[in-house]
Amino acid sequence: AYDIGLHGVVYQVNKWDPKQFDWTKRLADADYVGPTCQYCHMRGGHHNVQRFGTVYTSMGMSMADRGAPIWNEKRDRWVSVCDECHSPRFARELLQALDEAVKDAGLKYRETFKVAEDLLLDGV
Repeated sequence: AYDIGLHGVVYQVNKWDPKQFDWTKRLADADYVGPTCQYCHMRGGHHNVQRFGTVYTSMGMSMADRGAPIWNEKRDRWVSVCDECHSPRFARELLQALDEAVKDAGLKYRETFKVAEDLLLDGV
């Protein structure tokens, strides 16, 4: 998702330009043209990239109830990263759109898996 999104494209186009991404600087001191994976996922020196992720691996990504109270803190933390550059409203709307995309992808995955299972059962 990052690589094909706006932030990822900016990174891919500029990653070798030392004026845009000076890799000699510590992340906290860097003034990059756009956020890298580390900028969002390793805030404050944390090395647990899932801390600021939206993938709920403990529940299965496509099956999670993303509105469940258990995820409110995680979602608020995610929005807090985005709202350093974007409005909180923008960040929450983007998070909702991502939720819908994951839901749709999960449905398509299950449909595809069912087709493959039926073909296997049919001896194909």
